[in-house]
Amino acid sequence: MHIGGLNYPDLRDAVWAALRGRDYLALFLVWGTVALAAAVTYWQARAPDGSRRSFWHHCLPPGTLRHPSARADFLFWLSRRLFMPLLVLPLGLSTVTAGYGAYWLLTFVFGPASHAGPAGTPLLCAFTLSMVIAYDLSYYIYHYLCHRVPLLWELHKVHHSAEVMVGVTKDRVHPLDEILNRWWNGLIPGLAYGIWLFFALDPVELTVFGIGAYTLRALLMMDVVRHTHLEMSYGKWLNALFLCPYYHQLHHSIEPRHYNRNYGLLLSVWDRMFGTLAVPEPGQHFTFGLADNEHAEYQSLVRLHVVPLQKMWALTRTWLARHVATQGHGTRDAEALLPKRP
Repeated sequence: MHIGGLNYPDLRDAVWAALRGRDYLALFLVWGTVALAAAVTYWQARAPDGSRRSFWHHCLPPGTLRHPSARADFLFWLSRRLFMPLLVLPLGLSTVTAGYGAYWLLTFVFGPASHAGPAGTPLLCAFTLSMVIAYDLSYYIYHYLCHRVPLLWELHKVHHSAEVMVGVTKDRVHPLDEILNRWWNGLIPGLAYGIWLFFALDPVELTVFGIGAYTLRALLMMDVVRHTHLEMSYGKWLNALFLCPYYHQLHHSIEPRHYNRNYGLLLSVWDRMFGTLAVPEPGQHFTFGLADNEHAEYQSLVRLHVVPLQKMWALTRTWLARHVATQGHGTRDAEALLPKRP
């Protein structure tokens, strides 16, 4: 069979070769998770007529794409492409520094490393699993700090200011927050890598059908799905191990009882271990955003970048003013440092 000058085997091989590229296959699988979540949640909702129109409204509720929050998300996602080359540097530096710092310390304590030979599949699987767990724990800690440390929370508010969730909301992250996050997330995995490097091997990350371990983790955690309205749950038993999209959507809820809950990325075990897990009630729906309608301040591309920096500066000046006052320099000096009211 010939199609456009190519016979069928050649065309099939060309398509498969393109799909085997990590980016293309990963993109295909990511959208596959969205399609799966849409089908499962539609079936669970038991839509009355089962028509294509009702399914489309289930996937994309009317007015969602016209919402200012959604428009801001898409513009923010496009602008984020400009920052991506810069975001690789802090992760690489912190991972390499932590990894080789741990390796140097172990060499100093135990002497030069010696490995028996090339690593087999079980060892590579153990390495991959340990790195995923290390990264997941690292993310949990940073996410927890983002909600507890006032300056970090001012940055993290950008992510929580979304009033509707449209998938790309996952990238609604201030560039400074992203840099700090990637720097931090290189430390614990870097230490784990340094330990492996010394005691076992110089490992190469395990891949499955050309997909790296961290891409597989991103697929398993359904990062796009959990930043939509699709209330996807994995069921009681899988939810005991993995943090399903429905649990993360609760994390974005505006209700005070849901604040500071469900910090996890892939695994739910950290939230269970540290007492921050909240399980949604059956059929519960969430309203997204920030308390006291604060999310209204963030619904443009410029304000998503600028408002957090303004609030961080105001917060810093307030702290400085309090410090001056407590050091006995007088209220006039303290008032000079307080943020000016608009």
